[in-house]
Amino acid sequence: MNAPVHRPDLEDRGVLRFITAGSVDDGKSTLIGRLLYEAKGIFADQLAAVTRATRKRTAGDALDLSLLTDGLEAEREQGITIDVAYRYFASPVRKFIIADAPGHEQYTRNMVTGASTADAAIILIDVTRVGTGELLPQTKRHSAIAKLLGIRHVIVAVNKIDLVGFDQAVFEHVRKEYDGIAKRLGLTDVRYIPISALEGDNVVRSSERTPWYDGPPLLELLENLPADRADASLPLRYPVQLVIRANGSTAEDFRGYAGQVRSGTIKRGQRVRVLPGGETATVEAIEAFDRQLDEAGAGRSVTVRLDRDVDVSRGDVLVDAEDRPILGKHFEAELCWLDRTPLDPRRKYLLRHGAKTVQARVDGVGNKLDVHSLSSTEEAETLVMNDIGRVSLTVQQPFVADPYDDLPATGAFILIDPTTNQTAAAGMIRKVTQAS
Repeated sequence: MNAPVHRPDLEDRGVLRFITAGSVDDGKSTLIGRLLYEAKGIFADQLAAVTRATRKRTAGDALDLSLLTDGLEAEREQGITIDVAYRYFASPVRKFIIADAPGHEQYTRNMVTGASTADAAIILIDVTRVGTGELLPQTKRHSAIAKLLGIRHVIVAVNKIDLVGFDQAVFEHVRKEYDGIAKRLGLTDVRYIPISALEGDNVVRSSERTPWYDGPPLLELLENLPADRADASLPLRYPVQLVIRANGSTAEDFRGYAGQVRSGTIKRGQRVRVLPGGETATVEAIEAFDRQLDEAGAGRSVTVRLDRDVDVSRGDVLVDAEDRPILGKHFEAELCWLDRTPLDPRRKYLLRHGAKTVQARVDGVGNKLDVHSLSSTEEAETLVMNDIGRVSLTVQQPFVADPYDDLPATGAFILIDPTTNQTAAAGMIRKVTQAS
């Protein structure tokens, strides 16, 4: 197949970040390889390397497109994805950042990493493994994680449709099964498409072998998904990552606060409050790498200078002076447990929220998600690897905490085991109690 024809008259729809997820061997890496290959998103030397690697593994002339994302030697040897692979390509109207998530249950933690910044999720389902039965547990788990992380757009790609003779009845069975999952999880924007990642049906071009499917091919669907652009009306959150002092230590020397605007907009002349300290000051200058700015929006990394010296440290957050966000010490949160060592409520953990790290204690575990039925179990005593559950937390020092549903950028955190320095859990704040 040929690549899409360039259309200079089409609008630029910005960048879309999406993740491919699902169970092992559902064809996630092959799908991304097909997208890259047909959209001319690979270099000649990459194609040559994949051709050589394919000949070492299989007979015949067909390229193993999964090798475009399975870059680790262990991945190629085993034919599985272990780590998240990021790839970039562009169509005439949009740029894409793809995260290929591993399907094995033991690598669920890597899927959480890839999904944390995604605007959309493609849930692949191997139609030959479903038959007329239920969907696989990992498909349900990845769908639950997509919901927890607030991914709004879900595309269910029913893969390997060629191996069941392009049977519409099989496709409709998968749609019905996933409709039940979406309803139980509360997923509202779900779209279905029959594809063959290996053959290319309905990936970049519509397939004549599925006349019963009247929707767009996958690439066109991705091109037209609404992008979750930064909303300037959201409250300002500017976590300080580094305090910069230059040219000495006298009062007149440069002092700036480097970081990334996580939400909202910071403007020159704006009155801001430093939290948790509470002092206010005016933004005197906003400096990028090569110039000064009048304002900076979400996602922009800048250095901010204030009109007077105030106590600002790494981990502090600048907010609008009129804003009164909650400084929380007690939280209800949803955790995806990632560590092989189970959660122990008797232990202390480190909670990292942006650039701030504080000691934390898990006061109790509430409901835990049953990944098979997608219903909540009774209160649990602990969480083990890949469990998803509701917990209550107390931190040693209060910090600016927003519910994840309101501000995902500042509503997420991780728990760290201080003994091993391993990431123990990824968390989403659901409810905050004001610190006394």
